[in-house]
Amino acid sequence: MAEKEGGAGPLLHGKYELGRILGHGTFAKVYHARNLQTGKSVAMKVVGKEKAMQHAGMMEQIKREISVMKMVKHPNIVQLHEVMASKSKIYFAMELVRGGELFERVARGRLREESAKLYFLQLISAVDFCHSRGVYHRDLKPENLLLDEDGNLKVTDFGLSAVAEHLRQDGLLHTTCGTPAYVAPEVIGKKGYDGAKADLWSCGVILYVLLAGFLPFQDGNLVSLYRKIYRGDFKLPPWISSEARKVIIKLLDPNPITRISIAKLKELPWLKTNVPKQMIINEDQVIIEMESKMKSETLNAFHIISLSEGFDLSPLFEEKKREEKEEMRFATTRPASSVISRLEEVGKAVKFTVRKSESRVRLQGMETGRKGKLAIEAEIFPVTSSFVMVEVKKDGGDTLEYNQFCSQELRPALKDILWKSPVEKATAA
Repeated sequence: MAEKEGGAGPLLHGKYELGRILGHGTFAKVYHARNLQTGKSVAMKVVGKEKAMQHAGMMEQIKREISVMKMVKHPNIVQLHEVMASKSKIYFAMELVRGGELFERVARGRLREESAKLYFLQLISAVDFCHSRGVYHRDLKPENLLLDEDGNLKVTDFGLSAVAEHLRQDGLLHTTCGTPAYVAPEVIGKKGYDGAKADLWSCGVILYVLLAGFLPFQDGNLVSLYRKIYRGDFKLPPWISSEARKVIIKLLDPNPITRISIAKLKELPWLKTNVPKQMIINEDQVIIEMESKMKSETLNAFHIISLSEGFDLSPLFEEKKREEKEEMRFATTRPASSVISRLEEVGKAVKFTVRKSESRVRLQGMETGRKGKLAIEAEIFPVTSSFVMVEVKKDGGDTLEYNQFCSQELRPALKDILWKSPVEKATAA
């Protein structure tokens, strides 16, 4: 990062001019910044690598947050535009949300039902979209809900979020996390929980806070607080309408099995009548337009990182350990036809049957392994006219055998066609 002439703010990567500090935490500072190419303002989150690496689990949390935010492009979720890195710092160029936290509004007193309904509908819209992408936030609370200059809600802080690959064999999440007053009883129970149902409980607490002006579960003693949460022990103030009360009761059901789903929640009368004008939009169309816009943008460093294998950020964080997974991704500047030919060569070399189309290749072994015949499927996604992403995943058989095949056969055969970022090239050199 260099200083500009004339006393202007620091210039980051020749693209962003840093301005005043907006806030700071234990590991990061957030600055106002301006994109010199577009003239648009962003919030630039700056994380010190050394400090973050000294804290157990912090790097994993940063990686998770980046990969998740790439997946969730929605009008009511803070957008991550770009990620950059230097030797000592990581930079996140994020959507600048100027209206502050929803928490600040609630701190001034409870909201009118019309306002609370608007924020709640926008929250549910964002959460529903996350769940459709297999993302569970796990720390929903008013402090993580921002307001833009038009008063629209924006969900932020995905540092504790989970994705489908974090599910154990029982199909549940098991990490206890979140803010005590907003956490679901089954999360505290440590027996595994459904991430979607846990998020909905937190949404119920948020709705209660918006309408009541205080928390449903309060106690100075943490054990006593958890006891109240377990029992669903709360009282509704008399000023909350009967229809809104029904929504809260169905969300704050301590039994996750009978707790209401988002699909059924949307059918409740309180959420279908007197809907604020801001919510009378074709939400699906808005999301499609946002995703289309993202695809049409020039590939930046964040897109390239996201296209790398399993969102592997090792070039940024200088970590060598790689988790074994049931899928891998790589990018290449070779045309799709060349990729297909190379995969076909790999399959025939090990006597696998090969089935292919213009954008997909399926390889299947002849021998029966521990869990049947190994099957591997590769799908090719053109990103630009000269840039292709390939996703390879196990379609059958044993995971260990799949990983052995990838490391011993597939990776060596593809080595010369893999695209490498400038960071990776510099590291290799």
